[in-house]
Amino acid sequence: MAAGAFAQDKPKDKPKAADVGPAPARILKMQTAFNPALPGSGEGVRIFTRTVKHMSGGAFTIKILEPGRIAPTADMLDAIVDGDLEAAFTWSGYAAAKAPVFGVFATVPFGPGPEDMTSWLLEGDGGRIHRAAYEKLGVTGIPCGMQGPKGGGWYRGDLNTVADVKGLRLRFGRLAAEVVARLGATVVPLPAGEFFWQLQQGKVDGGEMSTPAIDAALGFDKLGLPYYLPGWQQPSAVLDFLMRKDKWDLLSAAQRAQIETACKANIVWMLSRSPNVQGLALEKLRASGVVIKRWSPELLAAFRANTEIVLKDQAERDPEFATALANQRAFVAQGARWRTLSRLP
Repeated sequence: MAAGAFAQDKPKDKPKAADVGPAPARILKMQTAFNPALPGSGEGVRIFTRTVKHMSGGAFTIKILEPGRIAPTADMLDAIVDGDLEAAFTWSGYAAAKAPVFGVFATVPFGPGPEDMTSWLLEGDGGRIHRAAYEKLGVTGIPCGMQGPKGGGWYRGDLNTVADVKGLRLRFGRLAAEVVARLGATVVPLPAGEFFWQLQQGKVDGGEMSTPAIDAALGFDKLGLPYYLPGWQQPSAVLDFLMRKDKWDLLSAAQRAQIETACKANIVWMLSRSPNVQGLALEKLRASGVVIKRWSPELLAAFRANTEIVLKDQAERDPEFATALANQRAFVAQGARWRTLSRLP
């Protein structure tokens, strides 16, 4: 035993790192645009990071940084490019400030629902267009979640005709804001965190927030206002995982594959989660006294007609947006006959 102990003390026989257990975990810091406590997109942040950890056996983990921790939510893409953020989990629409083409993945009024958007991303050209748009900014962007339709919004009064919209102060994002402006509304840009209080105090007359589940979680039912459906302004939205491309390339092939696979799994999870969680949210809203209304045919027709004008104008201003929108619409149209014939009346 003495000889054995002596032999183990020789430098050449010292245990190597590979012999003493796994290397310390690689921890990637990722700021999220979504409060992880919120249903849907917030839950998706936690599910995604948990999946990566499980697939790597704990050797690769992602630490969630709360919204605004390093950079304002709307500026996280800039923070990624500048190197201030290592990674981000966000909404494609924020990137539209840099390149309008990202709006095709996030904010197309009367655009594809979550199933068609997912199919375009994973089976059509959507994934290629999405990837190329981020690469132009020096960023690796991976579709990592799919949010279902928003609610149509909360309003301080009944809306039935185009005349009812004229003169209202409304909160809407980007393309939808141009649509309601064409109907005579005044668009009031407001961060999500301020909308509740401005609406409660009567400083705005209404507008969109998020999905029914998130709206319910944020307490919008306490305002005593009618809630309109459907959310014509955003039928679906892609959530993205972002890293600066040079930092992404420094990850191992296994780590990159784990993130990509976890993102696809997250999309599937969110698709399956949404119908149930939104249905439960509507029940909660009704139980708390919220009057849920459907948009009138007149207003939906006006929203749709003006959407086409806004999208045409945007396409004429930006060829990249035009190409992506045309590609998306052609893909969705190709499957329209199957959807019609395959579903029971």
